[in-house]
Amino acid sequence: MSEMMGESRKQALKEILRRLHAGESPQALKQAFRNAVGNVSPQEIAQIEEELVRDGLPREELMKLCDLHLGLFEESLAGAELTTPPWHPLHILMAEHREMLAMANRLAARAREGVTSPEAEVEDLVKHLVGSESHYLREENVLFPYLERHGIVEPPKVMWAEHDRIRELKKAVVKAAPAGKDLVPAAIALSETLASHFLKENRILFPSGLRVIPEGAWPDIRRQFDEIGYCCFTPAAPPPPEAPGAPAPPAAPASSSQFRLQFPTGEFTPQELEAVLNALPVDITFVDADDTVRYFSASKDRIFVRTEAVLGRKVQDCHPQKSVHVVEKILADFKAGRRDVAEFWIPFGGKFVYIRYFPVRGRGGEYLGTVEVTQDIGPIQRISGERRLLDD
Repeated sequence: MSEMMGESRKQALKEILRRLHAGESPQALKQAFRNAVGNVSPQEIAQIEEELVRDGLPREELMKLCDLHLGLFEESLAGAELTTPPWHPLHILMAEHREMLAMANRLAARAREGVTSPEAEVEDLVKHLVGSESHYLREENVLFPYLERHGIVEPPKVMWAEHDRIRELKKAVVKAAPAGKDLVPAAIALSETLASHFLKENRILFPSGLRVIPEGAWPDIRRQFDEIGYCCFTPAAPPPPEAPGAPAPPAAPASSSQFRLQFPTGEFTPQELEAVLNALPVDITFVDADDTVRYFSASKDRIFVRTEAVLGRKVQDCHPQKSVHVVEKILADFKAGRRDVAEFWIPFGGKFVYIRYFPVRGRGGEYLGTVEVTQDIGPIQRISGERRLLDD
């Protein structure tokens, strides 16, 4: 960071932000900002905010004051919004921003007009806003891990916390919409929150990502976006991969015995083991002794989203900040031998989900990691009587 903007310039910006956090208005600080800093890039803003958190500013305070940061930086960021090709993940996210904000604004307008009973347009708007969850899942499970790998850590955490706030506001809208009661404040709060959130992502987070994530990584990000799915519209197809060079000669087939994994109670080929894990009626995720995500099964009806981008990521970064303390408690208890299981059950996506965590230990009792096992137990709960014959 010092190399990008100079140590004195960096310290001047940090001091201005501290004055902002102490209560001075952005308007009053604009001239000091111009004199001390001048133009500043989105990446520099993201890096400075990370340093402020490391210096002791609570992340929750940073989240509350991000809107003020935008007010202070509005002149420097005036041209920061991106132009990217239609297939590009950032282009898709920004286009979804426009669609979702238009829907939220329309819902707020209809609420102000006085909706007193279920109405087709309002129901349709609410349905589409609720159905936009894949937008946030793509950011949290693909884009954010890539940003973290390239040194942008704190802004994604702040954005994830805002995602959770948006989810709560959508729940309030769903609750208020059927009769129109309390829909005005809920719809306006959602509209205003989306506008602020999308502006921060478009002007700071996304330009920072475009700068630090290598160009060659974006097609892979797009592929993982495709696996999660889209809301609002179907995006343009990505460009075909470049034609490969001359194919490498095929490797000589190896004896299957070279690839058999030996266990005290039997053996598998890697292909067999992968297929067995994917065939189980549970989702499995393994986190190693250093809290790093190393594996997840690819069952056909996976309950929670998992992407390749989370592999190698710290498990704490795979959860919203409001639940990280629970993750830390479970891992600490497993490592200390105080607990042999942690279990939770929640309704989710029309399923009743049973989530269990188990410590994984070596033959000598040493801690090797933690395995998460997730299952829809709704069908099991409905079982009664007995069944001894195979149905046709």
